[in-house]
Amino acid sequence: MDRFRARFLILAAATALLALVSLAANADIAAAPVSRGAELRARFDAMRASLRDNGFGRPLALESREQDHRVEGEVYALVEHPFGEVERALHEASQWCDVLVLPFNVKHCEAEDASRHSRLTLFIAKHKRSTPDDTYRIDFRFHAEASGDDFLRIALAAPSGPFGTHDYRIVLEAAPAQSGRTVLHLAYSYGYGLASQMAMQLYLSTAGADNVGFTVTGHDGDGKPEYVRGMRGVMERNTMRYFLALEAYLDSLAAPPDAREDARLRDWFEAADRYPRQLHEMSLAEYVAMKQRDLHWRQGARGVAQGS
Repeated sequence: MDRFRARFLILAAATALLALVSLAANADIAAAPVSRGAELRARFDAMRASLRDNGFGRPLALESREQDHRVEGEVYALVEHPFGEVERALHEASQWCDVLVLPFNVKHCEAEDASRHSRLTLFIAKHKRSTPDDTYRIDFRFHAEASGDDFLRIALAAPSGPFGTHDYRIVLEAAPAQSGRTVLHLAYSYGYGLASQMAMQLYLSTAGADNVGFTVTGHDGDGKPEYVRGMRGVMERNTMRYFLALEAYLDSLAAPPDAREDARLRDWFEAADRYPRQLHEMSLAEYVAMKQRDLHWRQGARGVAQGS
């Protein structure tokens, strides 16, 4: 009897152990992490209301924040390009120079692609009439943090910028969507100190007094929308400029190689000019002529460097 009881207890314990192992295995399956691509698509889908009811006329959401001496802007959008094309076009630092040089105030971009320490340097105009050698320099580290069949994440980081700004971040995330399209998430942020805050306040009270962002904060007596101002307004305009540059660059890849630069310039200007209250700065002819002068300057500078 004791022998039978011992065998019964052993069998019961073994059965319980198997049940626990099975339960743990099922729990692991249930708790399996969602892919990063699926997570991005879920975030995008959760924004359906703002993607549908906005002033952009397309599935696009723009958000901004200002807190603790830091400003942040984010764009979520659906673009008409397959994910594989987006991944191939944006995984190297040199490719991003063709993107980031499109906004009117970026005069020059230099990139170095390396297996471990890629870098990218932007030269930002000090004023509207700046030449490419009259600029502020921002040095970014470039890192392709994730690149695969379902998710792309590119991160650019710079420790410092002009007027005491610091901790710059540009992050792109992408994931495939239905019908050969791609979900994009672009985030741009930086920190600021007293000097940069004072410089921005001076600009916003003088030359930039009429500048506004995209977020509607209320309506005037005639029912017309009133838009966010101040540093959030600045951040929203810049984030939108960079997103439109990404899209113009992707669109230009369908053109012959020798026609892509002109296509990018015209596409970026036309996209930005759909929002004249926020982004109009000059005429198309002025913009193209300025960018062509910048290009000639860059080509001349490269020629001098190679000949030295």
